[in-house]
Amino acid sequence: MITARAAASFDPVGRSVATARSFVRDTLQGWGFGDIVDDAVVLTSELVTNAVVHAGTSADVLCLRTEDGVRIEVADRYPEREIPLQAAAVNMGSPDREGGRGLQLCAALAACWGVEYTPTHKQVWFQLDLPDRPVGTRAAGPSLPADLLPLADGRVRVAVVQIDRSGAISAWSEDAEELFGYAAEQVIGKPLTDLAAWPHTPGTSTGIAEALQLSRWEGSYGIRGANGRVTPVYASHLRVRDTGGEPSTVCLLVRDHERAVLQTPLRVPAADSATLSEGGQGTDPFEVFIGSPAPDDLDGLLQRTVERARDMLDGDSAFLLLATDDETELEVRASTGLPSARQRFARVPVEAGPGRYGSARMPAVHDDLTAVPGAVPLLSGTGMRSVVTVPLKVEGRLTGSLGVAAESPARYSNEEALRLQFAADRIALAVESARLGELERLRRGSLSFLVEASDLLAGTLDRDQTLALMAQMTVPTLATWCAVYTIADQASDPYLSYVLHEDEERIDGLKALLSKIAPPDPVPTPGARVWSAPAEAAHEAALRTSMRSLGRGEPATVSSGIGTTLATASAVGGETVVLPLVARNRVIGMLTLGKPTDEHFRQEILELAEDLSRRAALALDNARLYSERMAISQSLQRSLLPPELPVIEGVEVEVIYRAAGEGNEVGGDFYDVFPIRDGAYGFAIGDVCGTGPEAAAVTGLARHALRLLAREGFGGPAVLERLNSAILDEGARSRFLTLLYGELWPQDDGSAVLKIVCAGHPLPLRLRQDGTVEPAAEPQPLLGVMDDLELYEQTVTLDPGDVLLCVTDGVTERREGTRMLGDDGLTDVLTTCTGLTAGAVAARIMRAVERFASDAPSDDMAILAMRVPGLHKD
Repeated sequence: MITARAAASFDPVGRSVATARSFVRDTLQGWGFGDIVDDAVVLTSELVTNAVVHAGTSADVLCLRTEDGVRIEVADRYPEREIPLQAAAVNMGSPDREGGRGLQLCAALAACWGVEYTPTHKQVWFQLDLPDRPVGTRAAGPSLPADLLPLADGRVRVAVVQIDRSGAISAWSEDAEELFGYAAEQVIGKPLTDLAAWPHTPGTSTGIAEALQLSRWEGSYGIRGANGRVTPVYASHLRVRDTGGEPSTVCLLVRDHERAVLQTPLRVPAADSATLSEGGQGTDPFEVFIGSPAPDDLDGLLQRTVERARDMLDGDSAFLLLATDDETELEVRASTGLPSARQRFARVPVEAGPGRYGSARMPAVHDDLTAVPGAVPLLSGTGMRSVVTVPLKVEGRLTGSLGVAAESPARYSNEEALRLQFAADRIALAVESARLGELERLRRGSLSFLVEASDLLAGTLDRDQTLALMAQMTVPTLATWCAVYTIADQASDPYLSYVLHEDEERIDGLKALLSKIAPPDPVPTPGARVWSAPAEAAHEAALRTSMRSLGRGEPATVSSGIGTTLATASAVGGETVVLPLVARNRVIGMLTLGKPTDEHFRQEILELAEDLSRRAALALDNARLYSERMAISQSLQRSLLPPELPVIEGVEVEVIYRAAGEGNEVGGDFYDVFPIRDGAYGFAIGDVCGTGPEAAAVTGLARHALRLLAREGFGGPAVLERLNSAILDEGARSRFLTLLYGELWPQDDGSAVLKIVCAGHPLPLRLRQDGTVEPAAEPQPLLGVMDDLELYEQTVTLDPGDVLLCVTDGVTERREGTRMLGDDGLTDVLTTCTGLTAGAVAARIMRAVERFASDAPSDDMAILAMRVPGLHKD
């Protein structure tokens, strides 16, 4: 028999779901059906969501009261959207999916339910029965055997202590005198903190003074008695106002082992209470709150948690934050009813600083956030007025915070805070386990990322390539866009060196924007710091562009310029952080990472970016040092080579030079051709023992000494003897030197006369026109070995068409396994060069040497070819 009814209609908008929950909650509370309110609100929320969100129609909610319970009907105007019939053989799918979840809850929570169709409506109804309880009981625990009841020593005394707004005792009851031994006149006016022995549990950091300011608090601490001993007590604090409107706190205290007198009983669903009273197994409280099965991933678990918390307290929004490892900040990880894209991964400090989250470590209820602006920074500007927040703790350590908010003020009381804390206590361990699992996966991925990054950065010493690698490794793995600033030296300003965006079409606009704003300050402090300049500049540029467009009276369609500016503003409108690039105790640049509009970086991503910046800074500095030293080395090496070959009338001259070793332009081999005086030219080809910079130093000494001595009028033997003395004067730095030195005089008849001294060097080869090859000099001692050196010169006349070939031992000692080119191999190649120019001869010799072996040459090589073409015309 129906004894009362209530009905309401709701528009097809998302906000109607919260309004429908409030309607059902208020109706059932008014009927005295508080025991089934939670189940009714959860089922109504799911069914109204199906109607106004998924079906897209308005919803009609009808509540019918009977003697045994309540029937609630939810009707929509979309009968074509079929609902599966429940039967034993029908699988209604996973509870995680959107469709069908309301029906699963009906099947799990309702005594009975059903679906009715009309031509214009579809109606889903469910029946909730009242629990069968004795008359007069509203909420009760199960009856227990006498030996399980709490033990009280004699008379149970409840001390009543009143504390004024300053924390001083203003009232002290007789039971308080009996429990602690102080008369009222001994303690009135003294701060309670003088008597309280507050437990400093790691992770709480809330003292007795803070607890007295809370609207409601329960817990254990100690009171120092008149005898000096501390009596453990269980206390219940209630914040009230006296007749004068002044706030004060009433404290009820009992001995700790008698806490059952004051402790608020845990809320257990009626079905569970009945089951426990019968000795059966109760439902897992975690599954009661979250549902089964629980999501495997952390994000899924957190999202379902905030949705269940919102529904449980009939809120308009809910949010969950996780603490960083050091518990100094909280990071938004899940929300519902809030702009999640703007808030996700946003961070707020716990203890101090602007926008601190002061209520994170203790349950808190705010009746009106407009009276305490900034108390919950996450809700600023969202329209939420009242909120209840509770901590998530594991073994006394703060791991997160769960909150539910509503648009109307004074929605929540301490009862809702206790209910939410009960739920938070049940899910805290599961959330922490899932968070640690996610953190472990992220750390494994971070390790692989850093190993790969280190390999890539170590694989190049090119500065530009290092800059490109830095940006490519961060985008899009760590950030949406990246900019690298470099600092040449301490006196230089940061320079924008590289810009990258995951959308290539945004790179030019981003580069132009960053070029117009001052670079970030090169602060050496490690870690990421927020840089707001790009977002502010992008917003101002977009605003100016739009205003100019409107001022010119252009059509309403957005021009390409405006579109580009707005797209750039959107691309850099999120969080931007700067990490210093510090190498060898000097800031050499900054790595700037950015997110698009209203996005924040995760703490783990920032830590990974910091690790990457340290490696990248060292790689960039190594590339800089390598480039500088390479430039110096190449400049010095180029000074050891003759600037250019002179043009000798009547003689063709060609030189090919190859220095062994990466980055070497000059090694131990050298050559030179230079004018001595009118009609006379000197030429030389030599080989210093060894390769690299040490050999190049002797090379410079030999080449410049030859020019100087020859131009002073010394003959060939005298030039080499003085050079020998100079090499020996170098002492420990001296090196052996083989040298072929000669002087050349072109003749009027087309021939050329040469005077040659071959000091330990491979003999020069003469190629005649008939193809015969013969040595053009005799071997003599090399330089740098003995003091008394007697050398002589030999005269050779090159007839028209003859070629003189001079090489270093890098040519003749070219090896392939056990084979060596040798003098014979060189002679064989030279015999094929009859009739070729000097350039062609040198090129054919070098090609033959390179093809003789597959490996790169291990020794410097120099080839000097001179040909007398003669006076006849070809």
